[in-house]
Amino acid sequence: MSDTTKISAEKRTEFGKGAARRIRRADKVPAVLYGHGTDPIHLSLPGHEAMLALRLTNAILTLDVEGEEHLALAKDVQRDPIKRTLEHVDLVIVRRGEKVTVDIAVHVEGEAAPETVVTTDQTELTVEADALSIPESFTVSVEGLEAGTQILAGEVELPAGVTLVTDPEALVVNVAQAISEEALEAELAEAEAEAGIEADTPEDEAAEGDGDEAAAEGEGAEEKTEE
Repeated sequence: MSDTTKISAEKRTEFGKGAARRIRRADKVPAVLYGHGTDPIHLSLPGHEAMLALRLTNAILTLDVEGEEHLALAKDVQRDPIKRTLEHVDLVIVRRGEKVTVDIAVHVEGEAAPETVVTTDQTELTVEADALSIPESFTVSVEGLEAGTQILAGEVELPAGVTLVTDPEALVVNVAQAISEEALEAELAEAEAEAGIEADTPEDEAAEGDGDEAAAEGEGAEEKTEE
């Protein structure tokens, strides 16, 4: 992405939980801007504009701080776990043409071969990219892949200018043979045996059933005797 969102930010001099609550009640978001050897600048961002700008991860913002512009990467965005509203934002100063290290989501698409199970071992890849050309995500296709196929980090197609930081041998996607119902039952029986749990045989179930019937007949006979 090459476009940035411009946001007017205000410097803040109050800190602590109480000050942060007051900022949020005013529909603003507490934030801190740091990097490139500068002292941290504590800011408050307009709530609605910040929420829209930070819908995507690794968003790049152009901050107007009292007439001084800063290009910044959203490094850490804290949200309310229930309301999903912004709680706090860490912003890192970047320069045009600068390379930054970021985590990018991996999306799996397509249908693997029948009777297979697809698992994703790496949901993100760490890469180095131009600050103004950070990919939104990487796509890995499993269309028609047979059981036993593995896709490693080094095999994921990256855009030009993006360098992989994650270990190239790291497993990203694994396509395995789906386990049959019979094999699943056998594994369960083996696990129960190792745990010392004896499974009921058909003979045991039949004997248990006969015992229940005999007990019921005995209770019926007792009732008749009482009458």
